[in-house]
Amino acid sequence: MRAAGAYSVPSPVRIAVLIPVYNEARWAAASIGRVLAAHASSAHVIVVDDGSSDGTAAALRPMHERGEITLLTHPANRGKGAAIRTAMAHALEHGADVLLIHDADLEYDPADHAAVLAPILDGRADAVIGSRFIGQTHRVLYYWHRVANGIITTACNMATNLNLTDVECCTKAFTSEVARGLSLREERFGVEIELIARIARARLPEGAGTRPSRVYEVAVSYAGRTYDEGKKITWRDGVRALWCILRYGLLRA
Repeated sequence: MRAAGAYSVPSPVRIAVLIPVYNEARWAAASIGRVLAAHASSAHVIVVDDGSSDGTAAALRPMHERGEITLLTHPANRGKGAAIRTAMAHALEHGADVLLIHDADLEYDPADHAAVLAPILDGRADAVIGSRFIGQTHRVLYYWHRVANGIITTACNMATNLNLTDVECCTKAFTSEVARGLSLREERFGVEIELIARIARARLPEGAGTRPSRVYEVAVSYAGRTYDEGKKITWRDGVRALWCILRYGLLRA
C-alpha cells in the first residue's frame, strides 16, 4: 500500500465515503482501516453490510461502536447497487457535500482518494471517475476481463458521448447536487454503468438556467483479486452491463 495522499478539505465541505460490503469478513476491517487512515477523520465513512453471511457485520461492529464508521445493514443480500443507494441516502440525509464510492476489499487503494477528490474540491469537476488503465500500478490478471471491459467501456462511451477509459472502475466521486439527481435503480453491478449514464446527462443549476455536469477521469491503482481470493463479478454481470448501456444510455430510462 502506498502512503496516503494528504488533501485539504475546504471548510465547510463534508465528504462521505460510501462502502458497500458483502461477505468480506476476512478483509473488511483492514480495508476500512486503510480508508480511515487515508482520510484522517476528515470524512464520514458509511459502510453498508449487504446481508453478509460470513460475520462481516460482526467484524465491523467495533469500528461502529467506537464512532469511526457508520455501519448500516441489509437483512438479506440485495446487491451492490442497493447498498450504494442505502449509503447515498444516509450521506445526503446527514449533509454530505461530496460522496466517494470505495470497495470494501483490498483491490483499490484509498491513498488515491486525494487525487480523485481534488478536481471536485478545487471546483473543476462535478464528478470524477477512476481509471485503472491510465498510469497507476495495477496487478496483471485476466486477459478476457480486460477485453470485456474494453467492449463495455467503448459501448458506454458511444451511448453517453463521454471518452472514459474504464467505466467499470469502482472508484467514483460526485457532488451532492449530482447525487440528488441520480435516482438509481440497479440492484447489482449494473449500477456502475447506470452511474456513468446518469452522470453523463445530469444538468446542474447555474445562474438562471442549468449546465451539463463536468466529468473528470483520474488514474487509480488496482490490486485485482482472483476468484479464489474472493472476486465476485461474473460473465452475467458483463451481459447486464450491456443491457444497462441500452437502458440508461440509449433509451435514457
